[in-house]
Amino acid sequence: MDVTEAIVERRSIKQFDPSHKMTQQEIAKLMSLAMLSPTAFNIQHWRFVIVDEPALRKEIRAVSWDQAQVEDASLLIILTVDLKAWEKEPARYWENAPEAVRDYLVNAIDGYYRGKEAIQRDEGMRSGGMAAMTLMLAAKEMGYDTCPMDGFDFEAVSKLINLPDDHMPVMFVAVGKALEAARARGGQLHMDDVVIYNKF
Repeated sequence: MDVTEAIVERRSIKQFDPSHKMTQQEIAKLMSLAMLSPTAFNIQHWRFVIVDEPALRKEIRAVSWDQAQVEDASLLIILTVDLKAWEKEPARYWENAPEAVRDYLVNAIDGYYRGKEAIQRDEGMRSGGMAAMTLMLAAKEMGYDTCPMDGFDFEAVSKLINLPDDHMPVMFVAVGKALEAARARGGQLHMDDVVIYNKF
């Protein structure tokens, strides 16, 4: 499956086969691809929480509008972001770069994020969104369907997964085998409605 086909074929699936299990090799492949998602300054601040304990899945479902895909999908990934990754040994993000480049970027990272909580949060949401799309397209290429989700109690989920105080949840991505095909698209806007050249 090429990228165009994966984009066209990817749909949000709500009904997954609860008996299907992904192999550890499949999960490792999917996560390794997700980790190639771009981040500003290469800080790689996404943290992927894979929930595979049935009891925990049940608790998460209870604070996620009782959505069945939380329990039934083969894989439940909670995308979170480390808001303070920018100040946690930032030189490691550029360890393979020449020293002068690394020194410049480490200083630039500090200047861009320090004292700017809104920017830290916004960057996390952008990075999480890109990682989610990478996950969904990679899963489709691997023969799986997905459902991106933000219909959950962020605070409750954070407590259930012991999310550190300097992290925040971004969204879920449920991955698995669909029990039924997605319905027809509800309505697609015309390109003229959403593509603007130069100025509004």
